[in-house]
Formats: sequence, C-alpha cells, structure tokens
Amino acid sequence: MLVDSHCHLNYKGLREDVSGVLARARAAGIGRFLNISTKAHEWAEVVGLAEQEADVFASVGIHPHEAETHPDVDTERLVTASDHPKVIGIGETGLDYYYDHSPREQQITSFRAHIAASRETGLPLIVHTRDAEEDTANILREEMEKGAFPGVIHCFTASQAFGEIALELGFYISISGIVTFKNAKDLQETAKIIPQDRLLIETDSPFLAPVPMRGKPCEPSYVTHTANFLADLRGQTVDELAQATTANFFRLFSKAS
Repeated sequence: MLVDSHCHLNYKGLREDVSGVLARARAAGIGRFLNISTKAHEWAEVVGLAEQEADVFASVGIHPHEAETHPDVDTERLVTASDHPKVIGIGETGLDYYYDHSPREQQITSFRAHIAASRETGLPLIVHTRDAEEDTANILREEMEKGAFPGVIHCFTASQAFGEIALELGFYISISGIVTFKNAKDLQETAKIIPQDRLLIETDSPFLAPVPMRGKPCEPSYVTHTANFLADLRGQTVDELAQATTANFFRLFSKAS
C-alpha cells in the first residue's frame, strides 16, 4: 500500500470527479489520502469529504499565499478547528518568498501561529517553503526551543543543507513528482540520502504530475509513478519503499492510526 500524504481533492481538476479520482487511486494501490486545506473557507469541505470517505483524512491550515487575507486565523482558531477525529495535521503553512502573494511579516506571523497550534495539539505541522530557506530554518529552530513539535517539509525542493537542518529538528521530508523531472538533479541527489525512516511521498495533486503524466492534472493515483522512480533512484524495490513510507506516514500522523 502507498499513501498520498499531500493532495488537494477539493481543487479544480479533481473536485469535478472526486469519486472517480479516489476509485482510480484505490485501484492503483493507494490506501490513504491526506487532503490538505489552504484557506479557512475550505475547512468544512475538506473535513466533510474525510467524514464521507474512510481512507481520506484532512488538515486545517492557511497557505502562506493566503496569510494576508486570514489575519483572524490564530492559534486558538486552528486548535479548535483541529478538534475533529479526521483532522490529523496543521497546515499547510510556511513561507513563500517566490511569489510573495502575502507580505512576509504576515506570512511569518501566520507560520508561528500554526507552529503553536501544532505544539499544543501534537498534530504534525505541514510546511511549505519556497525561496525562504533561511527564514524557515531560523523560525523552526527558534520555535523548537520553545517546545518540540512534529512536522514534515512537504513537496521538498530545497537544498540538501536545508534538508539536513529539517532532519536534525526531527522533521520528515516528503517527495513529490518533481523528483522525476529531468531538471531536478539536485533534488534527486538529496532524495537518495533521506533516511528511510523519515521519507514520505505525495502528489500535491492536482499540481506537479510526474513523468510520464506531465501536462495532465495530477491525481493521487500518480503517486505510483513517483514511487517507482524514487525506489529505482534509491536502489530499493517499490515494495520496500511503499512499506517504509506508509509506516512513516502512520508514525508521523499517528491520529490516522
């Protein structure tokens, strides 16, 4: 069994045929799905789908792109929203200095609020970081000194040095279909050396369809293509990779067990 540890089933490209998307993924051997929220108005829909589907779980969070439009989403609101049996993670949250859709100070404030919610609830923090390695690392270190919290760097595309910092802090690293891209040589080298017990796999669907499905809306079933590529890259069988990444998912997102 494989797990898609990060997908957006309520996004355009998937939401029009969620039942079909899930059926195709289950037929491909995907046994669990973590459906990620990025805006507060999505929370009810994401949780609602998790209530309907036994193998689908939910997160509550505000993407850094949306930080400016969600100044009211503080730690207390996140903690309250996460008090549901099918909500197993906080996020996605983090910093995105590539697009800067929200002012950086507001991104940082939101990020710290999510970290505090993760610490208070014990639910893993789901971190997005793009062109913001230094600030992300510094904030994670500062906040970890206030009290430990679990987490994952999702859709990892950062440097190997940042990956080492994340691992030192106890984080997991999740690899998406980007690893299959021809121009992802640095990421491929990092993916080879991620410890077996800290590795997750995801689609980030409907984005980032892996080779050979590029150009199509990504679906959770496509995690099999990423798994095949990653197993070959790491010198493993797909079964070994599947067993490890599935065990890691349930260890990190223990509320899903």
